[in-house]
Amino acid sequence: MHVSSLGFRTDLALLTASGSVVEDRGTHLVVRSPDNPSYFWGNFLLLAQPPVPGGEKEVVAAFHTEFPLADHVSIGIDTAEIDDECRAAFEAAGMVVDVATVLTASSLRAPREVEAEVRELGSDEDWEARARLSQQLYPQTPEDRFMAYARQKNAQERRLVDAGRGRRFGAYVDGQLASTAGIFVTEDGVARFQSVETHPEHRRKGLAEAVVHAAGQHALDHLGVGTLVIVADTDGEAIGIYRRLGLADAERQLMMERRSGDWASLDS
Repeated sequence: MHVSSLGFRTDLALLTASGSVVEDRGTHLVVRSPDNPSYFWGNFLLLAQPPVPGGEKEVVAAFHTEFPLADHVSIGIDTAEIDDECRAAFEAAGMVVDVATVLTASSLRAPREVEAEVRELGSDEDWEARARLSQQLYPQTPEDRFMAYARQKNAQERRLVDAGRGRRFGAYVDGQLASTAGIFVTEDGVARFQSVETHPEHRRKGLAEAVVHAAGQHALDHLGVGTLVIVADTDGEAIGIYRRLGLADAERQLMMERRSGDWASLDS
C-alpha cells in the first residue's frame, strides 16, 4: 500500500526504525509495537481510503481482530478529509475523529529568550525525568501502567538516537526538566518532531518554543535535513507556537481513536 500522507509516512518511518512492525494487507496497513501495546499510535490500522458506507463497524471489528487484547482503538485514513456521513458513522461506532494539521519548514525563526538551560537529553537520569514529566501530564492514569508505557517510548526513541537519526532536547529550570521535544530523520532530507511536552506549571514561558527550535536547528545543522515536519491539533494551543517559529500548514492528517479504562485521558 502506498502512503501519500506526509504525516503518516513520517510516523511509519520512525516506528519501523525503532522496532515496530508494519504488515501490508493491500487495502490497509497493520502497525504493531509488540514491546509497547499501550502505545495507541504504535498499534493501529491505516486505511488507504475511507470504507464504503456501512463499513465503519467492520473496520472497528477488524482492529479488535488484529489487537484482541487492546483496550483502545486507533484507526488512520490516508486521506485529508472524510465526508460528514462517514464521520458520523465512525462517531456512532464510538470513535473520536480528529483531523490534525501537518506543518513543515525549511528554516526556523529564533525563539524568545527563556530562563532555562536548553540541552540534549543524554543520561539515563535525563530519560527517566522525561518519562516522569510525561506521567505528570496524565495523573488520572495509574502511575505503574503509565510509567511502563513511557519507559518503552523512551526505549524506542533511544534506539533512534543510537542509530544517529536525531536527538531529544529538554529545557531545565532549576535543574528540573520542564519541557522537551525530539527530532528524528525519517527519509533523505526530512526530519519529524516527536512528543513536545511541557509541565503545566511552566507553560506560556517560551519553553516549548525553545526546545522545538533547538531540536529543529540541530536537524538542519547536523543531520543533513532540509524539511522539518510536525503534527499538531488543529484547534490546540501548540500550533501557534509552531507557526511563530516559521512552520507552515502543509496538509491534514486524519486519525480516529476510542479510549477506555485507564487510558481514557491519555494523549499519546
